[in-house]
Amino acid sequence: MTISIPGYGKLNLSNLILDYNGTIAVDGAIPDEVKAALTRLSEQFSIYVLTADTHGTAKAMCQGLPLKIMTFPSDSAMDSKLSIVRSLGPSSCAAIGNGRNDCLMCKESALSIAVMGEEGACSALVGSTDICTRSILDALSLLEKPKRLIATLRG
Repeated sequence: MTISIPGYGKLNLSNLILDYNGTIAVDGAIPDEVKAALTRLSEQFSIYVLTADTHGTAKAMCQGLPLKIMTFPSDSAMDSKLSIVRSLGPSSCAAIGNGRNDCLMCKESALSIAVMGEEGACSALVGSTDICTRSILDALSLLEKPKRLIATLRG
């Protein structure tokens, strides 16, 4: 997705980086509406789900979805997520998360969105992202309807 935002800049996004628990999943489960949105977005983006898999359900819940899931130990989550964004090229990444361990990946990515879902959102993350949304569906809708990004981010 390429989008020019007056007073903000031009985004050339090809990778969508997602946190799992609290972002796309609630208590370890991905709602059907979120699965449908991810499937639609996979036509425009390579999608990566990054997780320490707190509930142990991520691989099963992501099975059959057009995305790549990457898990790692919870004590290295923040650094692992940052490393993955850097390996993909930060200027091509849109990152969405809700937790403290999402701060570095969001700060490094060209576009970052904080989700204030049922788990809430870390205040440090909210203060360092480009956009804050009420839900993952709202966040994903910004990518499906990019004129919303222009309306929110233009100078």
